[in-house]
Amino acid sequence: MRSDAPTSRHRLVDTDQGVRALVAAVRDEPVYALDTEFHRERTYYPQLALVQVAWAGGLALIDPTAAAIDPLAEVLTGEGTAVLHAADQDLEVLELACGVVPSRLFDTQLAAGFVGMSSPSLSTLYERVLGLRVPKADRLSDWLARPLSPTQLDYAAADVAHLLEVHERLTNELATRGRLDWALEECEQLRSRARGTRDPREAWRRIKEARQLRGRARVIAQDVAAWREERAARLDVPVRYVMPDLAVVGIAQRPPTSLRELHRLRGLEERHLRAEAAAELLEVVAEAVRRPIPPPAEAAPRELDRRLRPAVALVSAWISQLARDLEIDTALLATRADLEALLRGDEDARLARGWRAELVGEPVRRLVEGEAALAFDRSGHLVLEARTGRRFG
Repeated sequence: MRSDAPTSRHRLVDTDQGVRALVAAVRDEPVYALDTEFHRERTYYPQLALVQVAWAGGLALIDPTAAAIDPLAEVLTGEGTAVLHAADQDLEVLELACGVVPSRLFDTQLAAGFVGMSSPSLSTLYERVLGLRVPKADRLSDWLARPLSPTQLDYAAADVAHLLEVHERLTNELATRGRLDWALEECEQLRSRARGTRDPREAWRRIKEARQLRGRARVIAQDVAAWREERAARLDVPVRYVMPDLAVVGIAQRPPTSLRELHRLRGLEERHLRAEAAAELLEVVAEAVRRPIPPPAEAAPRELDRRLRPAVALVSAWISQLARDLEIDTALLATRADLEALLRGDEDARLARGWRAELVGEPVRRLVEGEAALAFDRSGHLVLEARTGRRFG
């Protein structure tokens, strides 16, 4: 195991001219590594603090607090493949900052799942793929503080310094195992996933207690949660700063008609009702009370046929065994929700298309239709095999 000290082979880009020069250097690269540092604890939108870029010719750290970052869109929309680790939040941040996401993506965490690693951290991936041990950064580091310390810059650089080597190793192993297309398909689904501003009308669904409300109470919860989401976005503060979940549910259950009643509700404090907020909130509640209760917007999800319920636990055990045998992260192969969707016959069932249909979907179909059976082999492993139709006893 080799140890890698924080590298000093990087440069800080903190001018508009420097960003343009960096874009010119990277835009024609076939592959480049990306990472971001950001904060969102006290804001609605993530605050971008640093962008790390590595390519065959160098490694640069862009300071978006000092230089415009949007020219990087030319690199992102180019022909090169962006290599990131656990990319979902980075993609959100890049889309907000540059207006685009990379046109091609290779997520090293996702790809590692296809060679037997279960959602590894970047440091774990470096150790297992490269035999490289890197010092861990302080997860509570203030990346918006300026100037950034040399230690912070070194740690940030380390996040991308070896990603291209990991990409090469993983790509080769995936190709050898015949799984490169599988990994790239998953990366494309991650890349093209809808992001951006959340729909305020759907905000109530993130409140567990609100999802259990019915009738008028649900209507009020939907409207209040939407108002909270819109206000948080307008003020660029976390939704909990506007109002806690507890207060949303309390208002829905006992809708206030006056400021006095509003102040009596559990979970609401004076800081939540400053300026025009209380008046806005009361008007939202009043409108929700006046509005007719709409019919249920969504049909109840179809339940799984009772006759197939025993198959879920049985097949789940086989899928776990199959994932171990194939050295694929079980969550990538098939989740319980995937299995239930397949057995229900959902049109968008993930196990009914692509590589999963061949590995899991078709064998499960044969099992539930009586064409195959599960059995233990001599080593104690579950195997799916053709059914003989002979009964014992």
